[in-house]
Amino acid sequence: MFAKKTIVSSVVLALGLPCAAQAASDADLAQIRGEIQQMRQAYEARIAGLEARLQQAEAEVKQVGGKADSAADQAREATAAAAQAAPKGGDVGAFNPGVSLILSGIYSNLSQDPAGYRITGFHLPNNVLDDIRPRRGFSLAESELGIYANIDPSFYGGLNFSIHSDDTVSAEEAFVQTTSLPQGLTLKAGRFFSGIGYLNEQHAHTWDFIDAPLAYQAFLGGQVNNDGVQLRWLAPTDLFVEVGAELGRGANFPGTDRDKNGAGAGAIFAHLGGDVGESNSWRAGLSLLTTSPQGRQWDDVDAAGAGVTNSFSGNSRLWVADAVWKWAPNGNPYSTNFKLQGEYLRRTEDGSLVFDTAGAAAPGSYAATQSGWYVQGVYQFAPYWRAGVRTERLDAGSVDYGANNVNLLRPDYAPTRNAFMVDYNPSEFSRIRLQLAQDKSRQGVIDNQVFLQYQMSLGAHGAHKF
Repeated sequence: MFAKKTIVSSVVLALGLPCAAQAASDADLAQIRGEIQQMRQAYEARIAGLEARLQQAEAEVKQVGGKADSAADQAREATAAAAQAAPKGGDVGAFNPGVSLILSGIYSNLSQDPAGYRITGFHLPNNVLDDIRPRRGFSLAESELGIYANIDPSFYGGLNFSIHSDDTVSAEEAFVQTTSLPQGLTLKAGRFFSGIGYLNEQHAHTWDFIDAPLAYQAFLGGQVNNDGVQLRWLAPTDLFVEVGAELGRGANFPGTDRDKNGAGAGAIFAHLGGDVGESNSWRAGLSLLTTSPQGRQWDDVDAAGAGVTNSFSGNSRLWVADAVWKWAPNGNPYSTNFKLQGEYLRRTEDGSLVFDTAGAAAPGSYAATQSGWYVQGVYQFAPYWRAGVRTERLDAGSVDYGANNVNLLRPDYAPTRNAFMVDYNPSEFSRIRLQLAQDKSRQGVIDNQVFLQYQMSLGAHGAHKF
């Protein structure tokens, strides 16, 4: 409305100038009318682009189930926000982006010293362990600052900063994507969370538990993003069918940064979904992530109990199967609803391993097949209140160090963890969560954990994915 009032007022002013005073010249009036016309064209182009996104989002919602957290809600919010964001002054491109801030803090009580945290049988670099290791006492949980907006009728862009408890800041996402490609295609370029699996593409504040599942920690370092390009195709069918492919740098675990032309990682994924009656909806998917780490190092203990650093170079392939089922009576999740989700991850790696890089530097072959899974259910039993349980397990599988089998241990141990959570959500913008967990990631160690977390959302915030 503000935009229309501004335009109308400007028109009245322009038309009334000759009657009110003769000081304005014909050139002045022509300039004013030209600026008004430019403002009107830019504004109408902006709305046209948002309406195109809305139509695409509504088509997706119709295919996937039309739940309250649909992409159409996000598009409608963006359209409404744009209707209130008028060009200011003579700046034709002055449209305000949506800015969101997620504030999160946590108190942790751990029965074991987190300094020794590791996942037995799974090789994680020190920087990855630092990211997933819990912290005792009060600390800042992952907080986020996001800026998102339509650029023009053809492009949409976003930037998301993550503020960590150690006072470091990282750019989780910084991308542009198309909004008007034909045939259900969407192209994204920049830095973004990979579309593999179910949980990986979601920001941490949307997770139903405080931390990532063990399988995500062991195989993805918690969550993987990539610098590159992504192409998605949404099929024009009643059944939700989405296929995507990615090509990128692959600098993050399980890959490593490499000084080379070309890509260091690739991914493909496919998702299906639909409704079952009025109250149920589902989605299932299959994904493959491939990387080529070079010199990926981790600290280990050799067969004699001495500390060593090893290095792996070769190929890594991770398969992910995911499934989600949602129930809400008559499609209305306000009072009560239930969500069941699970993922199975299986990784194979082969290449060469250098044992004790700072000492013996003994090379040898390396081959490993390992897997893990989690299943969780979350039930909203009353307005504002939810409770959930999660169980998870890793399988160390088969590991062959080649010539270094005599130097390195291969523990026969399956890390597990079980968690219970209850949270209070007085609105869609605030959450207080209590989580209890028993962590058996380390062989011979049981870590009983208590977490208390708050999450607060400020500013414009888009709807979450299905």
